[in-house]
Amino acid sequence: MGCGSATPTVRHAPTAQVVDLRDKLYLIDCGEGTQLQMRRYRVRFNRLNNVFISHLHGDHCFGLPGLVSTLGMLGRTGELVIHGPDGTEAFLSPVLSRFCKELPYKISFNTVDTGKHELVMEDRSVSVYSIPLHHRIPTCGYLFREKPREPHIIREMIDFYNVPLREIAEIKRGMDFITADGVTVPASRLTRPADPPRSYAFCSDTAYSPAIIPIIEGVDCLYHEATFLEADLPRARQTFHSTARQAAEIAARAKVGSLILGHYSARYEDLNGFLSEASPIFANTHISDEGETFEIQLKIKRGRFN
Repeated sequence: MGCGSATPTVRHAPTAQVVDLRDKLYLIDCGEGTQLQMRRYRVRFNRLNNVFISHLHGDHCFGLPGLVSTLGMLGRTGELVIHGPDGTEAFLSPVLSRFCKELPYKISFNTVDTGKHELVMEDRSVSVYSIPLHHRIPTCGYLFREKPREPHIIREMIDFYNVPLREIAEIKRGMDFITADGVTVPASRLTRPADPPRSYAFCSDTAYSPAIIPIIEGVDCLYHEATFLEADLPRARQTFHSTARQAAEIAARAKVGSLILGHYSARYEDLNGFLSEASPIFANTHISDEGETFEIQLKIKRGRFN
């Protein structure tokens, strides 16, 4: 939804991403105008139940009031859970009490300890963990680990053995099937393995921090902020941000599958420098742009919102 940094530009919106997993949406950060970006890219609001805020700098959370209000106007009734550092509820509560007094849905807050790597949320599809980051204020990233799927049914084998529909759920859970003639058919003959579970790490605003490497090691896809290029390293250090080179070094040392860069400083109009700086260190690097999608498989597949 947005890959710019704090200073507004007409080229980029502030930080916001949507993770789309098994027909559920998870919003990571909510920069100003996020609900407009969701409209622009036709993201379905009714599939969103969890919002994850990395830290309380405006370009990562100023969109919350607008999003909350928009959801109410759309007639939402299901609960919305906002996960974020201490102070998230205190930031949003005055807005809710003044502008959103009669919301048709419930908002719950889950305070995240930004100094710990721990489970933040889980449902039937995914487990989400915090990633302690090194920024000017308490900040964390989020690690999404997909839960294993059930094996795939082999339709031809199901038809061959005349397996009743009521038996399929048990077969997926590993139960063998016994035919009417008393023949035992192993579940492994009726199924093929599920696709391997995927993982995604979102590392928001942070100075170069090798401490995160054991947490994100081996993830399929890493998003790591790259606010500056190496020529502006002193500024990156001063503001507790990273360069594209540093992000690539983290990706290489963590042996991740692919790297996405973002959170570009407003000083850069041409983003090719970010790719040129990072790619020699970590080849499978991508630069993000608004409206882009990245499908995480064994190899990342790049696209645009439809």
